[in-house]
Amino acid sequence: MSTIDLAEVRKRPAPAPPAPVPEETGGLLRPHTGGFVTVAGLQVIGAVAGLAPLLAVVELGRTLLSPDPIDRGHVGTVVIAGAAGLLVRLLFTAGSAGVGHILDGRVQLSLRRRLAARLGGVPIGWFFRRRTGELARVVGEDVAAVHPLIAHTPGEMVSAFVVPAVSLVYLFAVDWRLTLITLIPVVLAIALVPLMMLPKRLREQEEFDAAMGRISSSVVEFVQGIAVVKAFGGSGRAHRRFITAADDFVRVFFAWARNMSLIAAGMQLALSPPFVLLVVLIGGTALITSGSLPPADLLPFLLLGLGLTAPVAALGHGFDDVQSARRALGRIREVLGEPPLPEPVRPSTPEGNRVELRGVHFGYEDGHEVLRGVDLVCEPGTLTAIVGPSGGGKSTLVQLLPRFFDPDEGTVLLGGVDLRDIAATELYRHVSFVFQDVRLLRASVADNIALAVPDAGREDVIAAARLADVHERILELPHGYETVIGEDTGLSGGEAQRISLARALLAATPVLVLDEATAFADPRTERAVRRTLAALKGERTILVIAHRLETIADADAVAVLENGSIVERGSPAALLERDGPFAAFWRSHRSAIADEAGDRAPLGGETR
Repeated sequence: MSTIDLAEVRKRPAPAPPAPVPEETGGLLRPHTGGFVTVAGLQVIGAVAGLAPLLAVVELGRTLLSPDPIDRGHVGTVVIAGAAGLLVRLLFTAGSAGVGHILDGRVQLSLRRRLAARLGGVPIGWFFRRRTGELARVVGEDVAAVHPLIAHTPGEMVSAFVVPAVSLVYLFAVDWRLTLITLIPVVLAIALVPLMMLPKRLREQEEFDAAMGRISSSVVEFVQGIAVVKAFGGSGRAHRRFITAADDFVRVFFAWARNMSLIAAGMQLALSPPFVLLVVLIGGTALITSGSLPPADLLPFLLLGLGLTAPVAALGHGFDDVQSARRALGRIREVLGEPPLPEPVRPSTPEGNRVELRGVHFGYEDGHEVLRGVDLVCEPGTLTAIVGPSGGGKSTLVQLLPRFFDPDEGTVLLGGVDLRDIAATELYRHVSFVFQDVRLLRASVADNIALAVPDAGREDVIAAARLADVHERILELPHGYETVIGEDTGLSGGEAQRISLARALLAATPVLVLDEATAFADPRTERAVRRTLAALKGERTILVIAHRLETIADADAVAVLENGSIVERGSPAALLERDGPFAAFWRSHRSAIADEAGDRAPLGGETR
């Protein structure tokens, strides 16, 4: 249990959904353009104002070093201007940062809502082919990873361009030769950037992300299965798989860090204040000693030279975060690019509860069919049992009815209407399902039972729980029907199955699908399911994958599925008389029962 939707056979292919077209990064962020413009505008004002204190110090230096008498009024004006510039910088950069973080919150909320909407629209079968850890990473970690790109990069980018641009204009006005010398550290740092964007570096970053995804998935799988592997002495193998993923991550990380660290160290050295000052002092000293530069003019280069490189250095420090954010957005785009379950343009409403599969072919992968030309009819008010060996396609067959997948060829009809012509909301008003792998929400027991009918009254919830034989157990929980599953208490597998059954019963859909719901159930749960099915016969169309002879004996019809094809169908008694695959299946199960608990015959002692 885990806590957390015609007259002849038509070989009609499933409607081809539009090919997923992942949105570009700009497409994901375009609705928030106004916020980005506001962040950039505030940062421009703050960045330009931030140069005022430096220019004030330069002007004070020139005034104090001048042989002329000191103009106290001018000094006061310069000091006030520098202080005002500092205040404006603080106000506007703080405003830019605040708006940036608010924008980040809105972007993350928007992405999560879009992911939730898209995940709610893709076929349910899509989740079966995804690892839990990888999908959880996209919704959780990858959305959070866009924070630097939204909250910090716009401001840093603006500073990285505006501050150097304004500084260069001023410095060129003072002395163009020393300005070019001052730019040497910046040019060296920028020259190293392409090395970080080489195809080999990008592949290493992709391998790093892939290794992170593998280790996340291995952790989830290891934790979820630890009880089983320890009980059967397989902890060593489970540990080895986890350790292998961890070792693989370490290997990829060291390869990535080894190559990136040299480039990063070179950039940090080129942009470091000591190196910048050294370059400016060497160049300035040469110009001063040659008599082509007044000594006082060296001061703006010493101060603004640092201001020239600091924004670029800050941008370089955040380069890895930005690249990680871009890769995270790429994975988010992939999920958002998944085509939703195709909805009919003009939906139809089923007329009745007759279920029919006509010439159905289906495979999870091209060239490997799981179902091969299945024809099956489930008449209204009957119970049809699907039996057969493991791997024969039983679960795949029943998963077509709630439209977890669409057939590659053929048709699945409900009430004479192709499922692809029925709106999803209408389909789930007609079909409910109970699976072996029970999923319950971290919510109250009552909310879990009323999941499909949120406005159901407590009396209806209790009635469904009684029918599923779980009412008495619920009353024993700490808060009865208000007990929160996963917080106030845990439930056994059988109890969870009965709550799942109560949920399906409360939905009161005319068609009920049970996929091995009693395969590993405890005796009480099995009896509850059998009593429920007996009570519903004649009222609902029931399709059940059955392993228990008792369930098969209660069925109106049995279909034997082998290698993706139905090889026999009919009533249990008729199939036993035929002495075919079903009779062999029956005898093998009776033999197993006799070995374990003595000979007993569910069908009145018949022993064929």
